[in-house]
Amino acid sequence: MTVRGICGVDGIEVGHAQDEKARTGCTVVLCKGGSVAGVDVRGGAPGTRETDLLRPGFLVERVHAVLLAGGSAFGLDAAGGVMRYLEENGAGFDAGAAKVPIVPAAVIFDLGVGDPSVRPDAAMGYAACRNASAHDVKQGAIGAGCGATVGKALGPENAMDGGVGTASVVLPGGAVVGAIVVVNALGDVIDPDTQAVVAGAKHPDGTGFANSASLIKAGAVRAAAGANTTIGVVATDAALDCARANRLASAAHDGLARCIRPCHTMLDGDTLFALSAGERKADFNAVMEAAAEAVSMAVLNAVARHRA
Repeated sequence: MTVRGICGVDGIEVGHAQDEKARTGCTVVLCKGGSVAGVDVRGGAPGTRETDLLRPGFLVERVHAVLLAGGSAFGLDAAGGVMRYLEENGAGFDAGAAKVPIVPAAVIFDLGVGDPSVRPDAAMGYAACRNASAHDVKQGAIGAGCGATVGKALGPENAMDGGVGTASVVLPGGAVVGAIVVVNALGDVIDPDTQAVVAGAKHPDGTGFANSASLIKAGAVRAAAGANTTIGVVATDAALDCARANRLASAAHDGLARCIRPCHTMLDGDTLFALSAGERKADFNAVMEAAAEAVSMAVLNAVARHRA
């Protein structure tokens, strides 16, 4: 299924690249003109790049892309290819001697589901940029979601495929808030409207879903630390400064908590970036609520194939 999702925000493009046989890949969110950015890392086991730079009070407040990748920490190499693509296209922070593209990144652990010797690299990051479009965004087991899994509380043998999903919300005044999320969570994905499990840990006896939240409370979780993470980007055409972009990233995590249970564990590396890619005036409280809603819908879209 393809939708515009986060690309409903003008100036945002999304591209995927993956190795389907090795079950790993990367997804890039391009904002070549530069966007004010923020980040919030909630999980206890993150793998990230350039997150300190996004805090208020630092010299550079605008980024030119955000990379989401598989491959655990190895996958951060793909950011080099994104930088090369942006440099070739004249995008970057003007440092005088050169324009330096600013590319924050976050990764998921997918080394246990395919070929662990194959990881996203600079060539794959460059390819994702070449594939980027502001039109239809593919969802599911593609890009950084190629090797994503969910519901790993009872080990990988009882987990289900995760993926990448995107969605957007248009506020009454016309402001757009979009999200793209790579779902590789320890917990179960829950439909917040029905409280039904959409994808998650399967009961070993074949009787349906186990309850991951109950398992973690009982100390019965068999998942490896650092092998789980939900990462993503929220973007809006509402004008925000750096402090509010960081606040938006924090509010967007509410969307994860609404439909992933348990969420933000010490075994996950949950990380969300926020981008302000426009100058539209909008009530910030409304933007934050829309971000949480868009993230929640994006998570459900990432595993929508399991609902058929």
